[in-house]
Amino acid sequence: MVRKRTLLLAAASAALAGCGFQLRQAPHFAFSSIYVAAAPNSALGRQLRRSIASSDSVRVVDDPAAQPAAQVVLELLADQREKVVVGLSASGQVREFQLRTRVRFRLRTAAGKELIPDTELLQQRDISFNESAVLAKEAEENLLYRDMQTDIVQQLMRRLAAVKAV
Repeated sequence: MVRKRTLLLAAASAALAGCGFQLRQAPHFAFSSIYVAAAPNSALGRQLRRSIASSDSVRVVDDPAAQPAAQVVLELLADQREKVVVGLSASGQVREFQLRTRVRFRLRTAAGKELIPDTELLQQRDISFNESAVLAKEAEENLLYRDMQTDIVQQLMRRLAAVKAV
């Protein structure tokens, strides 16, 4: 019985290794320094700077005057949050919203060579609405916006890691 379990465990391990399963690792970037051009009060810009700085191989240049010293410049061209009504009750009261976060960005070298052209990322979530639970729905809305922002930062990190040469 013990031998059967050991054999079954070994077979499962071999199957996982054979399928190419691998834990996600920290991204490797083709550049050594980056300047993130975002609005000073941008929560997305702050989170993105923190995520990039957590990588050991890339230095984030924070000072706008030192921007020419950065190897690449990530420009956050737009960062919008939208709330659209998508469902109404028979009496015309709002029952469902769609929350959207839209980000436009581009990546270029300090000399101006475009590495990633003007690109837009869009995240959207649906949220039901009940006027008797306004505070709870507002908290849920903020949580969904924060979740969408985290997803967009992860997408941006993957796109930055996909740049092979500067």
